[in-house]
Amino acid sequence: MPQRRFESLSRRIEQLAYLTTEWTGSTMAFLFALLLLILWLVSGPIFHFSDTWQLVMNTVSSIVTFLMVFLIQRSQNKDALAMQIKLNELIAAQKGASNRLINVENLSESEVRALHERYQQLTTKTHNGSEKGRASSIEQVARPSSLPSQSKGG
Repeated sequence: MPQRRFESLSRRIEQLAYLTTEWTGSTMAFLFALLLLILWLVSGPIFHFSDTWQLVMNTVSSIVTFLMVFLIQRSQNKDALAMQIKLNELIAAQKGASNRLINVENLSESEVRALHERYQQLTTKTHNGSEKGRASSIEQVARPSSLPSQSKGG
């Protein structure tokens, strides 16, 4: 029962975050923020640019900025995951492509750097003429134990 409540709450929060992301990226949100800025500037002389006037604006802008950082990160995480899924599908569907690279984003930074170095070797090999004009794969320069093993699906 608690798991269902958590999932339900999670779905509602996700929907709220999605709607907020959609709205904050709109022209109306920009115009609203611009209007608030103008109102703040116009209200300055009315309140004699008091410390309270500045404190209110600084507090509001800090809260909005704090929340937007998390909202932007959530959106970027979802976009990055969707991109990885699309790239994984392209790799899996491409004949001759190395399926070992599917989910490469889950490797450690040092493993990713090692793969990058091997791609540099492949590029050098291709540009030096020995592989010119031929399709190449990381399999040609990768040591068998250096890449995660995955079977070809489909």
